[in-house]
Amino acid sequence: MAEETTKTDVQETVNPEQFLKEFNWEKYEEGIEAVADSKLEEFEKLVEENFVDTADEEVVDGTVIHLTDREAIIDINAKSEGVISLNEFRYNPDLKVGDKVEVLIDVREDRTGQLVLSHRKARTIKAWDRVNAAHDNGEVVNGFVKCRTKGGMIVDVFGIEAFLPGSQIDVKPIRDYDQYVNKTMEFKVVKINHEFKNVVVSHKALIEADIEEQKKEIIGQLEKGQVLEGIVKNITSYGVFIDLGGVDGLIHITDLSWSRINHPNEVVELDQKLNVVILDFDENKSRIQLGLKQLQQHPWEALGEELKVGDKVKGRVVVIADYGAFIEVAEGVEGLIHVSEMSWSTHLRSAQDFVKVGDEIEAVILTLDREDRKMSLGIKQLTPDPWTDITTKYPVGSKHTGIVRNFTNFGVFVELEEGIDGLIYISDLSWTKKVKHPSDFVTVGDNLEVVVLELDVEGRKLSLGHKQTTTNPWDKYETEFAVGTKHTAELTEIVDKGATINFNDDIVAFVPSRHLEKEDGKKLKKGEEAEFVIIEFNKEFKRVVASHTAIFKEEEQRNVKAAAKKASSSAEKTTLGDLDALQELKDKMEGK
Repeated sequence: MAEETTKTDVQETVNPEQFLKEFNWEKYEEGIEAVADSKLEEFEKLVEENFVDTADEEVVDGTVIHLTDREAIIDINAKSEGVISLNEFRYNPDLKVGDKVEVLIDVREDRTGQLVLSHRKARTIKAWDRVNAAHDNGEVVNGFVKCRTKGGMIVDVFGIEAFLPGSQIDVKPIRDYDQYVNKTMEFKVVKINHEFKNVVVSHKALIEADIEEQKKEIIGQLEKGQVLEGIVKNITSYGVFIDLGGVDGLIHITDLSWSRINHPNEVVELDQKLNVVILDFDENKSRIQLGLKQLQQHPWEALGEELKVGDKVKGRVVVIADYGAFIEVAEGVEGLIHVSEMSWSTHLRSAQDFVKVGDEIEAVILTLDREDRKMSLGIKQLTPDPWTDITTKYPVGSKHTGIVRNFTNFGVFVELEEGIDGLIYISDLSWTKKVKHPSDFVTVGDNLEVVVLELDVEGRKLSLGHKQTTTNPWDKYETEFAVGTKHTAELTEIVDKGATINFNDDIVAFVPSRHLEKEDGKKLKKGEEAEFVIIEFNKEFKRVVASHTAIFKEEEQRNVKAAAKKASSSAEKTTLGDLDALQELKDKMEGK
C-alpha cells in the first residue's frame, strides 16, 4: 500500500520545465482551460525551489549549453537561458559546451524576452575582490603582460588592467620593455586606488627580499681596497653605477681613467663586466665609492726617466681656460701652457686665440716636477725671440705700420709683428683733436702708421706715436693766429660763458661773453659773421681765445692815446719857454 502511494506521488509530481513547455498559457488567460489551484501552487513551489533568484549586481555561476558563431548560450538555472557575446570570451579561445563561467545579468529581458548576461562584468567584479584580497594578504598573483605604455607595461590580472611601472619590472634598469610583452609573470599588488579603479603591481618586489639577504651578506664583507667584479648597471654624466651582486656602487667620472674624459661612455658601456676597487663607503655601507683607474699604474710613474726640461713634446689639447691650456703629452700626463708662454707678445690674450680643444701641438718642457706630478710647457720657445734684434729693426725715430689690437683708457696697443707690441698714449694720437677715448679715434683691427718714440729693451716696452708721423700744424698756426691778428668768421655755437668760432678744421676759438658785445651795445648771435681779434694763443694746450669787442675798443684806445700824446707835447713846449724866460731874468739880475 505504501509502495502504491509513492508511485502515485511520483507520477503526480510536476516537472517544471515540462510543465512550461506543455502548458497552454493563452487558453489559461482566456479562461478556456482551467487549472486546479493545487497544481498552480505546486508549480510555484517547484519554481521557487529549482530556479535561481538572480538579483542585480550579483555574480552567479552558469554553464555553457550551446555555442554559435557569435554567442554563447548560458544556463544559470533561471526561468530561461541567457546570451553572452563571444567577444567577452576573447581571452579564452578554448571555450566549449559544459564549461562553467561566471556571469552577471545585464538585461533581464530584451525586446524579444531574452535574458542577456555579461561575463565581462562578472569577471571584473570578482577580479576586484581577488585583487583586494591579494593586496591585503600580500599574495603573489599571475598576470599577463598585454602591451607597453608610457613609463611601463599594462598587465592583465584577473581581467583587470593593472599598471606595471618600468622601475618595478626588475631590480636593474630595463632597456628593452618589449621582451616582456605577451608573457605571464608573477606580481605583487602594491597599490590600489579605489576612487579611480587603478591597480599598480610589481615584479621587483618579489625578488627584493632575496636580494636584501644577499646584499646584507655582501655589505658585511666589504673592505677598503677590496677588488670586486661588477656589472655596469647605469651610466650618467657624472659617473657609472656598478652592480656588485645586489649592492650598487658608484665610480665617479674622475675615478674612471687617469686621462680626462668628457663622458663615462667613452670608457665603459652598459652590461660590461669590470673589476673595481672599493675606495670608500659610509657607516651603513649604503654608499659605496668605487674606482677603476686605481687598478692601473699611475701614468706619471710610467713616464720615461729620460724626459727632461728643454725637451720638445707633442700632445693633444684637452682643456682650455682663460689662463692657459692643458696638454696631454701621454695618457694621464698633462702639462700646462700658460697664456704668457703662447706668444712673445707682452700684450696677453685668451688661450682660445692660439689653440682649441683637440689640437695636436708641439711644445717645450719648461718645468718638470715628478714628485708633485706637475709640468709646464711653452709654445713661443719654438720660435726666436723677436726682441733679440729689436734695436736694429725698430730704432727710435723709425716709422712703421702696425695693427690696432686693444684699447685702454690711456692709450692704444699696436702690434708691429707677432710678439712686438707698442703703446700709443692718447696724447700722441693727434696734434689737433682732443681725444677723450681711443675708440673715438681708431677701431680694433685698423692699420695705423706709427713712429718709435722710446725703446726699453730690458722692460720689453715700446712707446709709439701716431701724430709724429705728420708735421705739427700748430707750428704754422702759431704765426697765423698770433695774438693781435684779425680774422673774419661766423659765430658757430653759443656755449656756457661765451661762444665758439671754427676758424678751420683744427682751430676752434673761444669767445668770452663780454667779448661778444658789438659797438651798438648788443651781442653777437649764432650764425652772425663778424671780425675777431686773437687775444690769447697757447700752443701747448691748444687754446685760442678771440674777441669781437676788442676790435672797436682798440680804436677807442688808439684815439685816447693820440689825444694824450698831443696834450703832453703842448705841455712840454710851455715848460721849456718858461725856462728860457727865467734864464734871461737870471742873466739880467747877474748883470750879464
